[in-house]
Amino acid sequence: MPHTWNLRTPPLFAALAPARRILIAGAGGGFDVYAGLPLALALRETGAEVHLASLSFSQLELIDQESWAERNVAAITPDTASPDWYFPERTLARWLAAQDMPSTVYAFPPLGVQALREAYRFLIGRLGIDAVVLVDGGTDILMRGDENALGTPVEDIASIAAVTALDVPIKLVTCLGFGIDAYHGVNHVQVLENLAALDRDGGYLGALSIPGDSREARLYRDAVADAQAATPERPSIVNGQIAAAVAGAFGDVQFTRRTSGSTLFVNPLMAIYFTVDLDKLAARCLYLDRIENTISRRQVITRIEAFRNEIPTTRIPRAYPH
Repeated sequence: MPHTWNLRTPPLFAALAPARRILIAGAGGGFDVYAGLPLALALRETGAEVHLASLSFSQLELIDQESWAERNVAAITPDTASPDWYFPERTLARWLAAQDMPSTVYAFPPLGVQALREAYRFLIGRLGIDAVVLVDGGTDILMRGDENALGTPVEDIASIAAVTALDVPIKLVTCLGFGIDAYHGVNHVQVLENLAALDRDGGYLGALSIPGDSREARLYRDAVADAQAATPERPSIVNGQIAAAVAGAFGDVQFTRRTSGSTLFVNPLMAIYFTVDLDKLAARCLYLDRIENTISRRQVITRIEAFRNEIPTTRIPRAYPH
């Protein structure tokens, strides 16, 4: 992606400026798509047509047949019927409708790379998409494979592998929630090291903070609160912390019993988008070739495990020195 950035315009928005139809997709499944909501709201204000998608952890096999746009691509609306109590995509669709916004949220089942790529290819073609932004709640999508821990890489890496092979003019990855993946063993000094390496490769588009009193922040916090009310037994721990950070909260901010045994560290870094070029991120992944020919999620899991078992040594984690 040839570019000349400047300080006056955030590179994230400069990179997306030529795009007219943008797909923002939750890369890691579940509520990840919510982390893309502030960006989607801001882009719509610029006049772009923005669509939302999610790699779903819901039981999509229970929805009506007419909700399927194609094999492995479901078009979830506020009226989509399902007995599944955990359904972030429908919860988001209903919240969007309540705000008088376009309210279809597309959903993919958890898949291997080949099947997920075909689902993305269909949706991109159907919607005329010219930019894809994969969104991660947290930053473990930036792991290349030789870190001391990878967090929860399965869905993230399948999404990257699926999209990198597609012919789309603009492909980005953005992360919201720096620090959250420490719960899964991620060393965030290694996250910063990876960002520095991407910067040297010309693949880092910088960091962009969400202003806490902005329209995007207010609507995002409302959407997260709505989702917590709709899914009280399993609210999003990731988005709950990000929403607290966007509101200026700090420290051990508890909002669900799911985190009652943990000490949280909500802080302003969680309210910052870190953005990279998707193809350059994919090129740095040490095991992308291992998962290329997968069809199922189980195959992706097995091949990541095999790769990790073959690594003679991993990078030594370091504590942040300041």
